Amino acid sequence: MDYMKLKEYWMSEEEKSFKGWDFSYISQRKLEEPLPWNYDNIIRQYLKSNSILLDMGTGGGEYLLTLNHPHNNTFVTEAYPPNFELCKRKLRPLGIDVRQVFDDSCLPFENSMFDIIINKHESFDIKEVYRLLKPTGLFITQQVGGLNNKELSKFLINDFKEVISSEHNLENNLMLVKNQGLSILKSEEYFPKLKFFDIGALVYFARVIEWEFPNFSVDSCFEKLCQLQSIIEQQGYIESEEHRFIIVAQKQI
Repeated sequence: MDYMKLKEYWMSEEEKSFKGWDFSYISQRKLEEPLPWNYDNIIRQYLKSNSILLDMGTGGGEYLLTLNHPHNNTFVTEAYPPNFELCKRKLRPLGIDVRQVFDDSCLPFENSMFDIIINKHESFDIKEVYRLLKPTGLFITQQVGGLNNKELSKFLINDFKEVISSEHNLENNLMLVKNQGLSILKSEEYFPKLKFFDIGALVYFARVIEWEFPNFSVDSCFEKLCQLQSIIEQQGYIESEEHRFIIVAQKQI
């Protein structure tokens, strides 16, 4: 195996990662185990056409628009400036209320405003969520847990220091939600397997998700990447463990 040629290829994949967040680029080169729950189905189970809906951290609104919820009953928040600008261009002309946020503990909405607040992979302050929910209102969140890809990160990164706490898990979040006075309707945690079929895909992935792989680069991690390359040559893939949990909670009257 010509590792210098491999290094050149891996560095070209590293360079591509700086041009934006687009996992479709490596979608055929990795395989994610499905979750035992379906976030979309759970939301549709509770969402009614007259529900006042907030989507926290909507990104570009891609998922939100698949719900086909009445636009005049739909509100979104987004913190990342490029996504916020995209939402202004894409969602506001439809009549969807778009707000930029800078602090999870201070969202620009009135008390008891929403029937349903949905949140996929976005941070939140449960006190603020509680304030915004109407009595009997629902909070539905799917989170990336603190152990997501952690063992792979520790293997690759010398002197690894976690950015996201390993304590970000179902048990601790359930405690926060319950202590705020919300009732738990559903909760589940799962550790799905993630397979990479070539190291170039892993390089792209690790550079994009920099908070999980801090200070990662092909140069600094080259020896470890070569070890993983040997595993791929033996078994056809390398495997990482992800971490997800979901909570459906209701505010009491």
